[in-house]
Amino acid sequence: MAEFICRLGTPAGEVVTRTVEAVGVQEARVRLEAEGFRVFSVAAPRAAGLAAVTRGGKGGTQARVKPGDFLLFNQQLSAIIRAGIPILQAVTMLRRRASSSRLRAVLSDVEEKIRSGMALSTAFAAQGPIFPRIYTASILAGERSGALDEVLARYVAYMRRGVEIRRKIRGALAYPLFLLAASGGMVTFLTVYVVPKMSSLFEGFNRELPAITQVVIGVSHFASGNFYWLAPTVFITVVGLYLWTRTPSGGLALDRFLLRLPIVNVLLKQLAVAQVTQSLATLLAGGITLVESWEIAAESITNRELRARSSATLPMIREGRSFTESIESAGWIPPLALDMIGVGERSGSLREMLGEVADFYDRESEVRLEQLTTVMEPAILLVMGGVVVMILLSIYLPIIQSISNLSFRG
Repeated sequence: MAEFICRLGTPAGEVVTRTVEAVGVQEARVRLEAEGFRVFSVAAPRAAGLAAVTRGGKGGTQARVKPGDFLLFNQQLSAIIRAGIPILQAVTMLRRRASSSRLRAVLSDVEEKIRSGMALSTAFAAQGPIFPRIYTASILAGERSGALDEVLARYVAYMRRGVEIRRKIRGALAYPLFLLAASGGMVTFLTVYVVPKMSSLFEGFNRELPAITQVVIGVSHFASGNFYWLAPTVFITVVGLYLWTRTPSGGLALDRFLLRLPIVNVLLKQLAVAQVTQSLATLLAGGITLVESWEIAAESITNRELRARSSATLPMIREGRSFTESIESAGWIPPLALDMIGVGERSGSLREMLGEVADFYDRESEVRLEQLTTVMEPAILLVMGGVVVMILLSIYLPIIQSISNLSFRG
């Protein structure tokens, strides 16, 4: 038997969504009408169960919605549904009030699909990759349980947590990146403009220049003489590398490289543990099975290498092995996290323990991020300061030697 998502009118005049198991669409329709429902639509999913809704389709607009706009929309949607306003009316209200043109376009399509009889989860899934699978899965779980407002509230808390983590990462890396850019600009100015001006002065010294001065002047003449093709080449190379990292193979290579860096590799693993455990806790709280929850939660792992290592976990869970043993096979989850999850699994409180693991590794990742920035800032200052000192030394050393020779002759 297959599962069908049905949009129904109750004898009391309410519009509800139910999931019904039946051999075919006609059998589901006949059974529901016999129970006194008015059947608006019976959606025959392309895949069985949860995957039918969470995999999404190729249709719909592909515009991305900013996380901040999406978070605000879900906060408002949860509050409006809790107030008892019907789904269609709630989406219409939020579509009109949305400040983002992209979000308005998406909600307009969602509204049309709901009017045609689609469930809210199916309408969002039809938008393609705009919305994450954990979102459409959470909505479907809320529709099944009749507690959509509670599920949305949990998802809002989950999303707010993710937005806060990204904000902390950007804030922690902002100063080191600014420092690197400022130092690079200073070195470029000295190399391209100051050193060539000083080299004409050195020509009148009629003596051999120090080795460091000769090296810096040589580099400076090369950079200034070839600036008009060297600068575009560097720019194109940087853009090319960036675009390459956006490809599957380039992104995987970058993620593998980052996992080899000290401190960074530990930070990435801690962030991944926090992401996947929080996603699992959110999905399990919505009543979704462990197998389906892990299949969806594994997609929240942003590091492609760690996600690839986790690919063998799902078949083991489906075979009936313990969840702790299955995720241990991935080979990257810290032993402490495995121990905590194992305790939760054995005690029957896996969802609660997953939340504790997420909280713990959120805090640990903050500490590791502070360590990373503490190391980066002096390293940048040391390297770029050394380069600046070398350039200044190459400029002043011939002048000091010349003054010393004049004093000695006098």
